[in-house]
This record gives sequence, C-alpha cells and structure tokens, in this order.
Amino acid sequence: MDRRHLLFAAALGTLALHGRGAVLAQGTFPDRPIRLVLGFAAGGPTDIVARRLADRLGSVVRQSIVVENRTGASGTIASAEVARARPDGYTLMLATSSSHAIAATLMRRPTFDPIADFAPIALVGEVPMVMAVHPSFEAQSLPALLELVRRAPRGSINYASSGAGGIAHFTAELLMRQAGGVLMTQVPYRGAGLALQDLLAGHVPIYIDTFATTLNHHREGRLRIIANFSRIRSPAAPEVPTAIELGVPDMVANTYNALLAPAGTPQPIIDILQDAVRRVVAEPDFQAFLSSVSVEPVPDSTPVSTAAYMWQELEKWRPIIQATGMTME
Repeated sequence: MDRRHLLFAAALGTLALHGRGAVLAQGTFPDRPIRLVLGFAAGGPTDIVARRLADRLGSVVRQSIVVENRTGASGTIASAEVARARPDGYTLMLATSSSHAIAATLMRRPTFDPIADFAPIALVGEVPMVMAVHPSFEAQSLPALLELVRRAPRGSINYASSGAGGIAHFTAELLMRQAGGVLMTQVPYRGAGLALQDLLAGHVPIYIDTFATTLNHHREGRLRIIANFSRIRSPAAPEVPTAIELGVPDMVANTYNALLAPAGTPQPIIDILQDAVRRVVAEPDFQAFLSSVSVEPVPDSTPVSTAAYMWQELEKWRPIIQATGMTME
C-alpha cells in the first residue's frame, strides 16, 4: 500500500471515528465571519455557485461567509493557502476537479496534498462535461463523430478546449481511450470564452466543456451538444444522450464542487458545516438554482462519502494525465 492509500485510509478512519459526541460545544462556532476561498475568477461558473452557497450557508449558521478569489495556477494557489490555514473552521474552500484531481497531479513540485491536507465537509454538486459541435459539422452525433475520426487521417480532426492541461483536455483524452484509441488533435485556447467564440463562428468543429458553458447556445441552435459525459441524462437537457448510452463504456467525466476545510479541523466543526450544507442543498430553491447553472445537486453527501469521491476522481484522472507526459511548475 503506497503513501497516498495509507493517508486516505487514515483520513476515512478519522472521519468515521470522530462523531457528533466530540467535545466542542455546539453553538460556539461560528462566532465571527468565515472565509470561503476560491481558486477561480469572479463571475465564472464556480464563483457563481460559491457566492450563492455562501449566502445560503451564512443564513443557516447565522454568520457572514465571505468569498475570496485567489486565482492562478488552476486553483492550486488557493488550495495551498487553505491547506496552510489554521484548522479552526474559519477558512474553507470550494474545490473542483481542476484543483484537486488534475492540477494536483500535474504539479512537478506539489505545494499541497489534495487528500491529506484537507478535511472534506460535503460534495455540493457535480458538473457534467459535454461534447458540442457546430451545426454545420458533418457528424451530428457521437457515434458519427467517432466513425469520422476512425476514417479520417489519424489526428486530422481537431477539437477546441479551454486550455491544455485542463479538465476539457483530459476529458478528450479519456474519451479517446474509452472509444478504442482514436485520435483527435487539441486546439487549446486561453479560456473557455475564446474557444466557444471560435466554435460558434465555425472556425473549429468540436468543443468540450461543461453544460454551464454550452447549454444556452444549444437551446438556441447555435451549437449542438451531442454527448453528456455524466452517468445519467441531465434534467436540464434530457434530449442529450450520455456517452455510455451511445456505446462508449465508462465514459464519465465531471467536475465537482466540494466544500473543504484544512486538515485537522475539529470534527464537531465539520459536523456543523456538513449539516448546514445538507440543509441548504435540500432546499428546493437552491436545487433549482444549481440546475439553472447546470450543476447536479448531491443532497446526501457526508464527509466520508466526499473523501471517497475525491479519492476516486484523483485515481481516475491520474493515469490519463500521466499518459500525456504533461507537468506544471
């Protein structure tokens, strides 16, 4: 058993053994504002979720929760800051697969351990990745696209992503592996906005991103989402089949929103926060909000299930990333 497996087993054991009977007096926390650190820019999809979550959680715990954007290095600057923060419940973060599975694996010299340095509180929601094409592209379904890729000269079909080394890039790498070793060529952009703009203009035929980025354009007919990379169809676009339905086994690619605290945060504080998240995510209005931004709510999450989920995501993406040979400083 390697170090990561030992750390993960220890973390699960700690979460399981420390119950609600721990000694911190419930009601003493929180007695001042809480920081919710985010590794992504204001106004983006993750920021929108973080701010609504902060507002609703603040109402439940009766204390202000202030979102702080610490952008850069795919969320790892924020992650390292939270990992080093005092474990008292007053510094939290909303983590994603970009920060805690992909960037954490890409780092040549890691500044944090995505498992050992954090205390999971709850998984708020999953954000399915999707594949979209321009309406003029000859392949208007995933099977037709894969057939085209197999017939065309190897690597001659291009797809756009929001950047090399991001979740969209590795979603494509996973798809190519799961579809039997087909090859497409990435056209990386500096952000989702530029990539989407070129797809809508017809400059690139294929685009991989989240429902949140593509759904309105799909509804308007400016692009066509041909595959949902979740396990089930999305209520937001039930007409879009999953890749699994279309014959690509185990093709599941999501990013996620997970609320974390620094490792060592007392279990009674974790319990208070997890209970607050559970109550918020169960609210019909909050679920409707998440659905409106194409996030699939996870209403029954616990610290143990969140730890297990994050570990599984890390282990899923690790071989995909390592096979590309990519690293980041």
